[in-house]
Amino acid sequence: MIENNILHSTIKGEGKPLLILHGYFGMSDNWKTLGNQFSEDYQVHLIDQRNHGRSFHSDAFNYELLAEDLYNYIQHYQLENVNIVGHSMGGKTAMLFAVTYPDLVDKLVIVDISPKAYEPHHNAILAGLNSVDFAVQNSRKLVDEQLSNYIPELGVRQFLMKNVYWVEKGQLGFRFNLQSLTENNPEVGKSLPQNTSFDKDTLFLKGEKSGYIIPEEQLIIDNHFPNHTVTEIANAGHWLHAENPKDFYVAVCSFLG
Repeated sequence: MIENNILHSTIKGEGKPLLILHGYFGMSDNWKTLGNQFSEDYQVHLIDQRNHGRSFHSDAFNYELLAEDLYNYIQHYQLENVNIVGHSMGGKTAMLFAVTYPDLVDKLVIVDISPKAYEPHHNAILAGLNSVDFAVQNSRKLVDEQLSNYIPELGVRQFLMKNVYWVEKGQLGFRFNLQSLTENNPEVGKSLPQNTSFDKDTLFLKGEKSGYIIPEEQLIIDNHFPNHTVTEIANAGHWLHAENPKDFYVAVCSFLG
């Protein structure tokens, strides 16, 4: 059964396991540079979540399954007492995993996302991606031009274009499972279930220019993560690890000790 597949990952370094989970439409490759830095002190696992990167595709997609995938991954590699860094969707996966399997987690770093529910807001991106016809847009330049009709932000397009690859000679495709991500888009904004908590050390990192973690959410974060701190990363929006990797690295290292 496909659900038993083990997530694809790149493992670097030695020491205490540090698992890194990318966001929606992302992949482990987005974290390669930071992963190399962290691997000087940790055994870093750069993980592709289901329907992303080089991991398996599935029609089913929700946080319960993503947390279960992570559990199966940890069992497969016989890991314990892991640290987890999760960005955006990956942060939601990490939160649910930590409240479900607290004994497997030491410290948690949640990057620019809170436990609350978010309204679906990737409509333009999904429309743009679904407008691509690889029989017509048969070069990276043409794919980017097509996406620009829906997504004016160059940075967002560059991020998405990392998923475009040569399936075979002359045939481009997306690495992510676009059909499943489109059909299950409402799942991505779901909140952490009520009355769940993780009482070990948790760091929330927010981008100075991002609107994903706001002061009004302090109470909901307190309820789920009583031992947390919130640190702001300057000169950065939602992709703070890419926009200010230096401060991001320092903040994570000082928290993990």
